[in-house]
Amino acid sequence: MRRNLTSTWIVSVGFLTALSAFVSPAAAQVRGVYTLGLSATNSGVTPASGFTYANVFLFYSRSQLNGPNGEISATGEQSVMMDLNSFVWVSKQEIGILGGAKFSVAANPTIANNSLTSDVQSTLGGGGGFADCYFQPFILAWKKQRAEIRAIYGFLAPTGRFKGGASNNVGNGYWANGPSAGETFYLTKNKATALSAFEMYEFHGTQRDTHIHPGETFNLDYSLTQSIPLSGNLRLQLGLVGYEQWQTTDKTGPTITPAQAASHYRVNALGFASNLMLPDRKVSLGAKYFKEFSNRSTYQGYSLQISGSINF
Repeated sequence: MRRNLTSTWIVSVGFLTALSAFVSPAAAQVRGVYTLGLSATNSGVTPASGFTYANVFLFYSRSQLNGPNGEISATGEQSVMMDLNSFVWVSKQEIGILGGAKFSVAANPTIANNSLTSDVQSTLGGGGGFADCYFQPFILAWKKQRAEIRAIYGFLAPTGRFKGGASNNVGNGYWANGPSAGETFYLTKNKATALSAFEMYEFHGTQRDTHIHPGETFNLDYSLTQSIPLSGNLRLQLGLVGYEQWQTTDKTGPTITPAQAASHYRVNALGFASNLMLPDRKVSLGAKYFKEFSNRSTYQGYSLQISGSINF
């Protein structure tokens, strides 16, 4: 029998790679820590040298909880709104010994005010304040004639308030490591048509107080886009986007049942994106919409992402 969705959700996020963990009333882990779709377009492109500030507003709506075979096990309406910030510094010099790579770093401090759950426990309540933050202390970027590539190491720090059983948690209470890579391949000589992909593997730590270890996760974002020149240097980029997420290992812990451990989530989504780029002003604006389908052991719905960035 289907039941109504009654759990609340946690949102503790950074920009480039963000925590987006959702939990069912049965304490099943149903999402990884990366906010899917954020890097779907221009995945291999690094900002210009100097400092860049980026902001993303995200709206998530979920209307059903799918079981391990894709069956609908719960229905209802839930939504989450997030505002994400990122500060990026890119070097001017290329590193010759590394094939001309440029070095950059990124920090993603986060303030959250959310309805909260843990991705390894049931509902924990709500809270506000300084949340978990994502840092990328090591980013290498290569720019070639028909391709741009990034290699990234990042980690999620449990800076947000967390205590097992508390009703005002803002964080998840564990560390996570996330090596990742992004690639953009230009299919035409004028670079107007681009194929992009972003991959991340999540290594999760053990949550303090509960001693539960979430299963590891693999993420994939991708897109096929076309740039259209407008007046002057103004360009409009349009395209198809998508994301995938797989839980790759069992969740473990003293309160985890065999059924919960064996229930691995799978997420699928397709959608469209648009980006408006103003090179003269070093500004870009964008929007992405994703519709999820055929999910397993997780919630299913849609998401809207609106972004903006400026280079100094």
